[in-house]
Amino acid sequence: MKIVVASSEAIPFAKTGGLADVASALSKALAEAGHEVSLFLPYYPQSTAKRGFTSQDFEACPEKVTISVGSKDVEAGLLKAKFPDSKVTVYLVDQPRYFDRPELYHEQGRDYQDNCERYIFFSRSVLAFTEKLNLQPDVIHANDWQTGLIPALLKIEYQQRPGFEKTASVFTIHNMAFQGQYWHWDMLLTGIDWKYFNRHQMEFFGQLNLLKTGIVFSDMITTVSPTYAKEIRTEQFGYGLHGVLDSHSDHLVGILNGVDTSEWNPEIDPHLAENYNEHSVLKGKPLCKAALQERMGLPQRPDVPLFGTISRMTDQKGFSLILDAAENLLANDVQMIFLGTGDPYHEASFTDLSKRFPDQVATYIGFDETLAHQIEAGLDLFLMPSQFEPCGLNQMYSLNYGTVPLVHEVGGLADSVVDATEKNLENGTANGLSFWHFDATVLYRQMRRALEMYADKQIWNQLIQTGMTKDWSWKHSAQNYLSVYQRACILRNQNNESVSAS
Repeated sequence: MKIVVASSEAIPFAKTGGLADVASALSKALAEAGHEVSLFLPYYPQSTAKRGFTSQDFEACPEKVTISVGSKDVEAGLLKAKFPDSKVTVYLVDQPRYFDRPELYHEQGRDYQDNCERYIFFSRSVLAFTEKLNLQPDVIHANDWQTGLIPALLKIEYQQRPGFEKTASVFTIHNMAFQGQYWHWDMLLTGIDWKYFNRHQMEFFGQLNLLKTGIVFSDMITTVSPTYAKEIRTEQFGYGLHGVLDSHSDHLVGILNGVDTSEWNPEIDPHLAENYNEHSVLKGKPLCKAALQERMGLPQRPDVPLFGTISRMTDQKGFSLILDAAENLLANDVQMIFLGTGDPYHEASFTDLSKRFPDQVATYIGFDETLAHQIEAGLDLFLMPSQFEPCGLNQMYSLNYGTVPLVHEVGGLADSVVDATEKNLENGTANGLSFWHFDATVLYRQMRRALEMYADKQIWNQLIQTGMTKDWSWKHSAQNYLSVYQRACILRNQNNESVSAS
């Protein structure tokens, strides 16, 4: 198949969250399966420079397009790059006015005021360059609100143009909490007729909603885990769009993300003190634990259980629960490591925790890619008590690295972590610990339960082996996406036939 993937971020070029990991890993997995994949991103010069890129890493394309955004005509340039060891072609839409900024979406906690205009421009640019380059895609795969306009443009403006007659659209929701809602006059920036600004299509309580736009106009909708696909059809998780999703449920599929094993594989990970696999984990993991303890300034004690997490420090990620539970747990012989940034209150609280318990707690405020890998390999137990989690990747990184996850049973966490009940241990499916009631006392009990299991090396090693022996790579997930693409193409063709018949 010829596939165009559109995303507002992708590693290694720009990243704020899991979308970047997914856009890159899925594109590479599809190309590895023999498909022709073009990945479109905005070119963020300051972000790419921070990540070690220079102008020599990008090839300037001769193609340029002029995009109408409201009353303005704005020229877009195009750069070209490749992933290492992949046939994916990466196109970066170049327009300094919109994308040459210190951050991707906001600064100092405040969104850029022209975000709607920026990503309308990007969405139109993707289709204009797809046409200019004569890519003739079978599928355009858009991701999140930043590209939510693409399915609408494809259906309203492009479906009869040469090269797009059979192009289907797939739209993936990575997080319902971010919808791209803007005041109604921003509808003028889209260039789409006002008749589409109605409650069935682009309007949401008097505002333009770009996530809803992507949902309504795409041929198929996916989200990043089967459980999340069910959750977002409920009032609790749907953020007001549960009714819209329910009415489109026939075209909604949940696909669990995979792990990019070229980046997250303990057997070849260059960041680790010792590489290991499921056969050598009992030899390699203790060496990684000792190196992590040394780096973080904790006593090098091989037998002490080492808990921790890597995350945005927010209530949504369960940090209030972790803080309350940790205060009680530290009465036990345990060590904890925290890496992340986020809410200033949580940053200060976890920094203070490490000062009060210097031999038990280490906190790193910031982000360090090398340290993230070392934490995944060095921890015994990874804490992930998110209030909601569309998919989550760290619990799967942990399983891949022989680190037992403890999770709140929602979204992709429920789809990947099997609780260590007696029955699940007996049938060999248990790979971690999970709980349902989102409460600090419940989390504390689960952490105490983890300490008891850690003391039983037979059970603990069984959990490690069960997690490590499962294939968490993108191969299976990519095949599921290909099935969705094929279904989208069938629906698109059926739509063409019904239009022709009428």
